[in-house]
Amino acid sequence: MSSGSSSPYSSMTAHRPGLAVLLKVSAIALFTTMAALVKVVSADVPAGEAVFFRSLFAIPPIFVWLALRGDLAKGVRVKDPWGHVRRGVLGTTGMGLTFAGLGYLPLPEVTAIGFATPIFTVILAAVFLGEKIRLVRISAVVVGLIGVTIMLWPRLGTGPAAAEADRMAMIGALLILGATMARACVQIQIRQLVQTDSTAAIVFWFSMTATVLSALSFPFGWVMPPPGLLALLVLAGLVGGVAQILVTSSYRYAPASMLAPYDYSSMLFALVIGFVWFAELPTALMLVGALLVIAANVLVVWREGQLGLDRGRARSVTDPKG
Repeated sequence: MSSGSSSPYSSMTAHRPGLAVLLKVSAIALFTTMAALVKVVSADVPAGEAVFFRSLFAIPPIFVWLALRGDLAKGVRVKDPWGHVRRGVLGTTGMGLTFAGLGYLPLPEVTAIGFATPIFTVILAAVFLGEKIRLVRISAVVVGLIGVTIMLWPRLGTGPAAAEADRMAMIGALLILGATMARACVQIQIRQLVQTDSTAAIVFWFSMTATVLSALSFPFGWVMPPPGLLALLVLAGLVGGVAQILVTSSYRYAPASMLAPYDYSSMLFALVIGFVWFAELPTALMLVGALLVIAANVLVVWREGQLGLDRGRARSVTDPKG
């Protein structure tokens, strides 16, 4: 693993923070919209099928983007094909679990639990990459895990007499927690991939591998959606592809440490969309837990900046949904 000796600005084409923030926040808004579209169809379309459409229809905008940038050849060429397969398996798993969980939980709650990804990434980096974590990041991990526990606690307290809705919510919480852990594994895999392969290749081949892997779920109950739902599935894929382009592009104009806090704008978008589309309101416990997790993440990002650990390229190709 890189020690982070390179400058955080080294991969940027220019330092244009205003444009970078606009691109990043626009990407987050689109990712949240994509999640809402998947939530709309979740009652009728299996998660594996939703992943297939999200991945397949993300390919055309990504392909055009790479061609316009002159990076098409770079996007196709890889040095670590098995690394991309592993990233594809982990990312597709995380996306599938997220899409399944969206059918059981409010959108803001799914978003809030997903904020725990960087916390699990710190733990996995210590275990699998031998990365040393000391007091500040250990403290951040503890605070983050407390926040996750607060968010999950109401969902895990159901007993035998619990209502069916409570049991479904518990399943949803466990699915999203599993997705969060899978995305943390993706972060670790991407940190290794960026050492050998280009951002373009990582973005392109994830959509390709996720499309193939999700297609394997066909024998397990795919449905023929009516035209309205089919249009929403296609739109989710196109929106996800454009969002990935925007988030990747944002890191060309500002360092990761500056853009990281804007990830949490997804909570604002989730609250608004959840209320308007689904009449969902957050609980006080969920908000308290989310604030603790966000605070822990900010502390992790700040400490990594102090240590000179450049995560910019890895963050630029890690989409919030796998």
